[in-house]
Amino acid sequence: MSFNRCKSRALFQRLTAAAVLSVSVFALPVMTQAATTAPATTGKVVPLDRVIAIVDDNVIMQSEFNQRLADIKRQIASRNISPPPESTLKQQVLERLIIDELQLQRAGRAGVRVDDQALNDAVRRIAGRNQMSIEQFRAALEADGVSFAQAREEIRKEMVINRVRQRYVGERINISDQEVDNFISSEEGRQQMSVSVRLGHILISTPDGAKPEQLQAAKREAEEIYSTLKGGADFAQTAVARSSGQYALQGGDLDWRKLDQLPTLFFEQVNKLNVGDITPAFRSPSGFHILKLTGKRGDEQRIMEQFHVRHILVKPNEIRSDLEARNIAEKIYQRIEDGESFAELARVYSDDTASALNGGDMDWINPNDMVPAFRDMVFDSQAKVVSKPFATPFGWHIMEVLGKRDTDVSDDYRRNQVRQILFNRKFEEELQVWLREIRDQAFVELKL
Repeated sequence: MSFNRCKSRALFQRLTAAAVLSVSVFALPVMTQAATTAPATTGKVVPLDRVIAIVDDNVIMQSEFNQRLADIKRQIASRNISPPPESTLKQQVLERLIIDELQLQRAGRAGVRVDDQALNDAVRRIAGRNQMSIEQFRAALEADGVSFAQAREEIRKEMVINRVRQRYVGERINISDQEVDNFISSEEGRQQMSVSVRLGHILISTPDGAKPEQLQAAKREAEEIYSTLKGGADFAQTAVARSSGQYALQGGDLDWRKLDQLPTLFFEQVNKLNVGDITPAFRSPSGFHILKLTGKRGDEQRIMEQFHVRHILVKPNEIRSDLEARNIAEKIYQRIEDGESFAELARVYSDDTASALNGGDMDWINPNDMVPAFRDMVFDSQAKVVSKPFATPFGWHIMEVLGKRDTDVSDDYRRNQVRQILFNRKFEEELQVWLREIRDQAFVELKL
């Protein structure tokens, strides 16, 4: 990948946006510089930077605003979009900086952090998605005047913003079983959840009003082709050489298609096949067809190891720091070690209201339903052994694995897919509401 110096910051933003799941533009860290003097002939003090906005407990500097404004202008230019009027653009940029600052402050008060390991993993993913090693990624950034350390901190900031959104917005969203059922039974749901197949196709065509001898000749050719395919001939090569179908030059590949959207004649044939099977020649008004099922997805049986888990969660919040939450969790852990009931302590102290009433019992859960830090601890734990307190983005946990089992989760998997679709739709709506709320509640004084 080549890099153009004048587009380096816009490029950096494009590289990082997919990994951190939050859209923003690259901005240099705020560096408040002391005033310096102009040449002695003038004797005037020339400030190099100044405060342009007070946002609750912090400030936004002119240098930060200038950098963000320049970044957005480059980004707009790179997309060949006409920019809004300068005054409108400046207002939008300043508002974006204010919103970002409010989210970072909310994260700080809630103890939301991104440790170096999570940050390193994110940087590796960004580099990998752009076909680069870490060293190549570093070199590409620094060749364009962006220090690697600076880039890492921008990624960390975006990850923090994403986590605080997940915490405060995600907890507002509830997807009921009825909503899932309604989506599955809707036309949109049937289309999204239906089985998809990938087909290879060979057609031996016949003309309109074909005579009996023409039909017999086409049938014999189709049957002969079927015989060679069953004998091991390559389907794609045979399609290129002998098919008169529209996709013959693509080896007869029809790509992925929804099973319920296939022509009825095709559906009746394909519905009986396993992946790799080939149909005998069958006739339609256009001629004789041979199909091969090369792929199928959407109806797979999913066997998954599940875990029966109980836990106690202690959350940081606006009046309880992350360190205080950890200390409380450690005291609860010690009481369990001293013989007190896990279930009773969960009922009294756990901030996971969904499981607290059940003594912390989360029932049987799938690994994919856990955040990575919790899942890793579950995998590493022995059954019936209470873990020491450990952290996830939600807070500090004490956890015990009560049992393990293998189970068919195909239906649960499909329902969870629907839940995720509905969650994503609601999340964007709730996010805008939450951002308006924190903006309205904030003290902001503009000095621009």
